[in-house]
Amino acid sequence: MKLLPLIVLIFTSHNSLAQKPIQFIASDTPRVFAPGVVSDGFANRDIAISPDGNDLFYTLQWYFGLYSVILHAQKLNGRWTEPDTAWFSGRFNDLEPAFSPDGSRLFFTSNRPLYSSDTAKDYDIWYLQKNGIHWEGPFNPGAPVNTDKDEFYPSLTKSGKLYFTRNNDDAGDDIFVTELKNGKYLQPQPLPETVNSKGDDFNAFIDPDEKFIIFSSYKRKDDLGRGDLYFALRKDGVWQPAVHFDLGINSTTLDYSPYVSPDRKYFFFTSKRLLIKFPFPEPKTGSQIRNVLNSYGNGFEDIYILNFKVVEELMQQHD
Repeated sequence: MKLLPLIVLIFTSHNSLAQKPIQFIASDTPRVFAPGVVSDGFANRDIAISPDGNDLFYTLQWYFGLYSVILHAQKLNGRWTEPDTAWFSGRFNDLEPAFSPDGSRLFFTSNRPLYSSDTAKDYDIWYLQKNGIHWEGPFNPGAPVNTDKDEFYPSLTKSGKLYFTRNNDDAGDDIFVTELKNGKYLQPQPLPETVNSKGDDFNAFIDPDEKFIIFSSYKRKDDLGRGDLYFALRKDGVWQPAVHFDLGINSTTLDYSPYVSPDRKYFFFTSKRLLIKFPFPEPKTGSQIRNVLNSYGNGFEDIYILNFKVVEELMQQHD
């Protein structure tokens, strides 16, 4: 298969520090991540942090996913640069960045064409390969990972397994896994019914050691809204039944795109919860109303952060 032309670039796309710095402020309850910088009133979702902690990627979407772009911030001298379009993104719809545990590959989802063309295609999983301080790609791994269906939300293990979301016909969206053998991916298989349900199961974060998986699911009996976060533990190579996170993490709206930082300090997820309270306690000017409605917490996607130890303790209760 012909691949896109080779791109070799260095992380030098940013030359200005963010006016409001990105800060990792977490507590034992979910709070908006980097309000006004990352969570800024647009639909911001997904997050990936490099294993060395110096690069951060996330997705900005517009108009219910009509357009998606991956943004990138870099930590220089202990401070984050202003998020800007990642060097490989900005034209077609790109979303859902994910690093391999060793940092040698950066995966993402895109509807870009396989060949030089202006025509978008279905969504595939793509990746960039690190070569020294340079990045090469993007590359499309082709079949059997990518098909004529949409593939979404890659997540990687230390052993080289790739977890992702794909439509499974009558079963709706399911979580699949494939293994890298001799440089080629094997035929992906859906996870068992202890994880995948009769509803939609999607956007899974896999523990690099494959001890647990955290994912979103819709249409389960205990679903509080339009999709909630669940986890499943893996014992002796067998996936245990999925467990629903309680209201302390889930909300009555869509909660999805879970992610654990490489240092295992933070748990991130995306939520569409509305933080603006109506009616207003007092009248506001037109300018004030626009500022409120265009800020984070307006019902579009925001990225949330909390201490991972809270999630870890909840999972340990079922271990």
